[in-house]
Amino acid sequence: MNEERMSPFRDAHTDRDTAEQIPDTPQTRAPAYRLAFADEDFMCRDELRPVRLQLELLKPEMILNEKGIESTIVLFGGARIPEPDKKGAARTKTLADLSRFYDEARTFARLMTAKSMESYGRENVIVTGGGPGVMEAGNRGAVDAGGHSIGLNIVLPHEQAPNEYVTPGLCFNFHYFAIRKMHFLMRANAVCVFPGGFGTLDEMFESLTLIQTGRMKRIPFLLFGRDFWQSIVNWDALAEAGTISPEDLDLFRFVDTAEEAMKIIENWAPASAREDIPGR
Repeated sequence: MNEERMSPFRDAHTDRDTAEQIPDTPQTRAPAYRLAFADEDFMCRDELRPVRLQLELLKPEMILNEKGIESTIVLFGGARIPEPDKKGAARTKTLADLSRFYDEARTFARLMTAKSMESYGRENVIVTGGGPGVMEAGNRGAVDAGGHSIGLNIVLPHEQAPNEYVTPGLCFNFHYFAIRKMHFLMRANAVCVFPGGFGTLDEMFESLTLIQTGRMKRIPFLLFGRDFWQSIVNWDALAEAGTISPEDLDLFRFVDTAEEAMKIIENWAPASAREDIPGR
């Protein structure tokens, strides 16, 4: 790698540190005197929203570039799905039954990470939302394989913390859902969606819409748990109603095991560009 070119100008870190050592006077205590980039109150003003959006886009992008991560495999799924050993504490029988997908997510992430390590962890790196449930299983599977994985956390009204299996240097925190969604898909080579709730459905349908409308290339899009997904979404009814094209049902595949998913991704051949975008 090329060494970073040294700037001839005094750097921002130095000026920030110097500014903290100035004499304590009414002038220096005034908020107006603070360096703009070091003034947290200023940075949180409504007028600075465009700057904060840009910062949330830039920070993870720059770090992932510095780490050499070229592509990712996205895992979406419910935070409430327990690991099988703890399914007895699940709030519903359905959640307890869905606990098998914790193991499938963990196994899939382990298999994919082992393959990723053939490229020194630069390609097809597992990325999750960094939380519990299926997300934890994905990051945990990467650890099982001795590799690293990404976690994209977001600040929520209730207490939220990254799961313990996310690689610390690849654990990010977001304020804006929209920018977080961009980072999920910017490097995606495949999307795997496990059973989940509103958040999972939101991520799934937004990603499918991007592919359906040609705003994102066709990639393997796998829904884990045929019975679950067919019970909560009447996919055929959408096509029969004409609100989607029959061909849109080919944008995704149902799978039930990690091995099925690996086989599809490994043998993936991109479909030709679709030309029927108007009227979808």
